[in-house]
Amino acid sequence: MSYRILAAIVLFLAGFLPSPASPIVSLLAAALPGGGPLSQESLAPYVPTPQPVVERMLALAEVTSKDVVYDLGCGDGRIVITAAQKYGAHGVGVDIDPVRVREANENARRAGVEKLVSFIEKDALNVDVSGATVVTLYLLSSSNLKLRPILTRQLKPGARIVSHAFSMGDWRPSKEETLTDGEGFNRTIYLWKADGVVRP
Repeated sequence: MSYRILAAIVLFLAGFLPSPASPIVSLLAAALPGGGPLSQESLAPYVPTPQPVVERMLALAEVTSKDVVYDLGCGDGRIVITAAQKYGAHGVGVDIDPVRVREANENARRAGVEKLVSFIEKDALNVDVSGATVVTLYLLSSSNLKLRPILTRQLKPGARIVSHAFSMGDWRPSKEETLTDGEGFNRTIYLWKADGVVRP
């Protein structure tokens, strides 16, 4: 079974099972390249966002050099690294996995953007995002709902939140787009704008 298909199965199951620590999802996550068992703190299995989706997420958020992009669950750092490379934006990646944080730092060094980006080993639920103008997510719907009150409380009005694949419950996005990746999978991207209203 190909990596792409297995990754899709992981996220599909994780969206419907009652807990991201479900043994089935943990088993599948461990089978992914670079993956590992899910801890209780995990908000999603590690599945990298395809580069074309990364590009579209940043474009949809209208990222510029004036932005500070936070990626919660940053994995290998590709979203904030791309934001720095393509737009000159500053970026902060957050991941609970120290292996991913080391990988992201090395990728930033190789890309020559280590002065624009930084990576934090921390639970995304405990990170201060008040300095962000853009927040990117590729987590689960249940994880997005955990983050929703934090994001809407901390982000300044006008800040943008972009999520790959998963929504935020009854908070309707400002924009929603679907694109087809190189493997033929449909990918949905959601955009919200903070408006000063705290949403529990």
